[in-house]
Amino acid sequence: MELTFERDTIVCYETAVEVTLCQEETLESIVPDACPDILRIVDVCGQAVLGGGQAREGMAAVSGTVQAGILYQPEGAAGLRRMEVELPFSCQAEAPGLTEEGKVLACPRLRSAEARALNPRKVLLRVDLAVDITACQPVERAVCRGVQGEEDQGLCQKQWDGEDWLLTAVEKRPFPFSETIRLQTGQGEVPRVLALRAEPSCGESKLIGNRLICKGAVEIHMLLQEPGGGMNAARESLPFSQVLEVPAAGENGDCQVEVAVTALNWDVNPGDDGELEVELVLEAQAMVRAPRPVTLLQDLYSTAWEVETEREKQVFCRLEEQSIRPQAAREMVETGEMVRGVVDARLALGQVTRAREGGQAVLTAEGWITVLYLDENGTVQCARRTVPVTCRLDCPEGSRCECRCRSAGEIFAAPMAGGVEVRFTLEFHCRTTSRQTVPAVRGARLTEPRGGETGPRPSIVLRRAGPGEEAWDIAKAYGTTVERILKANALEEETLPEGQILLIPGVRT
Repeated sequence: MELTFERDTIVCYETAVEVTLCQEETLESIVPDACPDILRIVDVCGQAVLGGGQAREGMAAVSGTVQAGILYQPEGAAGLRRMEVELPFSCQAEAPGLTEEGKVLACPRLRSAEARALNPRKVLLRVDLAVDITACQPVERAVCRGVQGEEDQGLCQKQWDGEDWLLTAVEKRPFPFSETIRLQTGQGEVPRVLALRAEPSCGESKLIGNRLICKGAVEIHMLLQEPGGGMNAARESLPFSQVLEVPAAGENGDCQVEVAVTALNWDVNPGDDGELEVELVLEAQAMVRAPRPVTLLQDLYSTAWEVETEREKQVFCRLEEQSIRPQAAREMVETGEMVRGVVDARLALGQVTRAREGGQAVLTAEGWITVLYLDENGTVQCARRTVPVTCRLDCPEGSRCECRCRSAGEIFAAPMAGGVEVRFTLEFHCRTTSRQTVPAVRGARLTEPRGGETGPRPSIVLRRAGPGEEAWDIAKAYGTTVERILKANALEEETLPEGQILLIPGVRT
């Protein structure tokens, strides 16, 4: 006889892949006719722009463009010139279980860019990219809560009550963003913008009903050239706010919001050369996690019938710890010559690697540093260095540590003997989770009366409790109930005293 069960459906997302892909791209480009010949290339400033992310069968695909500005010293002229080059890129990550119904979130970063003059009218551009990719697949998982109804079959049920830490919502939304920046002038003369890059970030997020409100800022970094030839760096912070619809998220969820640049354009206002018009399209990418209560039928038997059960194992996630861990770094970028002054310093982040040492997780982030400086002759030069920054946190065996890394505040650079000293701070946003496997009943049926072949059952049995044995195990083995065993032995806990002789009363049928 088949039993009818009360079932619950857990609706969520599962992460098919979470990875940082690093790759190089190269492109040969001709100097436009309007630009003078190249004498010496100084630096390449650029912006990685997301084109889109697409979910395919077992694969997450991402595409985009690097908008690069090659800064060079022209032949027979003072100051620096800018040559603009666009370089497309694409990458793929294997994502087992992903289908076209999945969602792909991606944030590309330009770690470094270099150019080499093949001749005065031709350059070879090389860029080094890091692309954070997260692909999520919507899933529905059925769990059995217990037998439905009050059927008089002598049924005994063992239930597990717990929580599952779930990824409940994955949403992304593009939005336009524009602002006018007033360029700082000295003696009434307006500097020329040689390079500009945008770094958006979300600083605050809050769930209200089915809406996610996120607030942040776009840091605009500019490299300026004064009319007299001098160079300096400028920075503007432009605030933004957005609202995303996140159905079924719940107000007790934990929000993770990243913001990617999908378009960037800038130009001087034709009516006022002291104003810079900046236009962006940003994409807010949100992942919401929340605890969900779960009741699960772990075991089942009948005091009157033999029961044939179908079993499975259910896996549940538990949040152990969330933390933000700032790590300060102080490094020397060697130049091999005297540095008269620092023009600009920028920091890009590479991938975060994970290792384990005992009960600790060791997280290491790559900091890619580029410094523009003036040598002893007042000529602009460029130096680069990659710096590892390490963070340690407790992470017991069997636990999993997820980490996002971002720079906090400005990067400080100052001339030192033999190079430039650079100081910066990275924030490691860490989440530690663990997995719990719970045995469960998927289905069951009653087959025949209990003890039919062995004859009448004794009304009482004497039995010694084994190590770690619970009243449920003994009750199931002898076809009685937990309540009768506890009452007969004046016990209150289902975990029995080891070695104690128990009275096991039978059940009258």
